[in-house]
Amino acid sequence: MKKETPSNWEIRDRRYTLRNNMEPLTFTIPSKHTRKHSLLYFDEESGKQKELRYATNQDSPFVEDQKGEVTLGHIVFQDGVLFVPKEKQNLQKLLSLYHPSRLKSYDEFNAVQEATDELGLLELQVAAMTYAKDIDIDQAEAILRVEIGSKVSTMGSKELKRDLLIFARSNPQLFIELVNDENVQLRNFAIKASEAGIISLSPDQRFFTWASNKKKLMTVPFDENPYSAMAAFFKTDEGVEIFKSIEKKFK
Repeated sequence: MKKETPSNWEIRDRRYTLRNNMEPLTFTIPSKHTRKHSLLYFDEESGKQKELRYATNQDSPFVEDQKGEVTLGHIVFQDGVLFVPKEKQNLQKLLSLYHPSRLKSYDEFNAVQEATDELGLLELQVAAMTYAKDIDIDQAEAILRVEIGSKVSTMGSKELKRDLLIFARSNPQLFIELVNDENVQLRNFAIKASEAGIISLSPDQRFFTWASNKKKLMTVPFDENPYSAMAAFFKTDEGVEIFKSIEKKFK
């Protein structure tokens, strides 16, 4: 949808909503310029800062265009929403084109954009849930471990599949990123090896050893997650051999 400007302005009813799903009983934004709340608009054509003011008996939101006595109005959102009928063109233009809180505290509701965003989300959810449906149990466990931690070790296959589908639906973008991240599976492999007593992480989380003979496998780089570091180590020449050895012990 083409961005509205003063030159292609459409006269219609408009609805504005607070950002971040805020729905306070009432929420007021500045309706005139003060020292505490700046209400200025920079006009690029004239190179001037223009003072704004919502006057209910004036046609323009610019103070310099307002003539005679003015009646000031308040701009109040109720339950996170402000409906402005087409008859209040001065308030609509102030909110849609010039107010400094636009795109910061509130947005104008755009039915076309809303539908486009919702369609994009639905398509992403379908793609994520399709992936989730076909993923094997080991990969499902690896992905869910990122989301819910060690609890996955106690879950059965049906629980894993159920929670994986729920995760894919609720956060499809993150889910797809995790599906395509090979480190997620390697990290899970390291955690499972630790839980199985094949490898051991030192109490200070500084190095891994074989649990059987305490021989050091690798040192964890400073300020890194130990299992993420082990996942990266598995991709080195030395780490590949360690990975294969652990894999045999699982069998």
